[in-house]
Amino acid sequence: MDILVIVILLFIILESFNIAFLYFNPGSRKGNGVGVFNAWEKSKSDPEVHQFVRYLVNWVAGTKLIFILLLIVIVITGDEITRMWSVIALILSIFSFYFRLYPFIRQMDAQGQITPKGYSKMLGMMITGMIVVFCGALLIFLL
Repeated sequence: MDILVIVILLFIILESFNIAFLYFNPGSRKGNGVGVFNAWEKSKSDPEVHQFVRYLVNWVAGTKLIFILLLIVIVITGDEITRMWSVIALILSIFSFYFRLYPFIRQMDAQGQITPKGYSKMLGMMITGMIVVFCGALLIFLL
């Protein structure tokens, strides 16, 4: 088992927990639960809005599930080159967080729309950590 398989499997495990939270406990403040957003609770006061929010949360979980299942197929059937390009794709796709999502969550955090305060900074560091791990694994693989 090479370093790329190891980091892909770790990512699969981590994201599987996030998917489970989104499907079965979306209001949680753990994993990718949306309970950190104060609007989650507020949306419950308007059934139409809450139904829409729940739809979007489940859509995100379903999208994550697609990626996880594709990664499982790559780990099982892919050769070293396929796994290498998959890790590069993961690095690029995870890095995209900083272009669209991070500005939104930072702004919401600054406006007191997220509990606990400072969550956006912690999430940014976690995402950076994931990118560093994937880049490190890629460098080890290439050397």
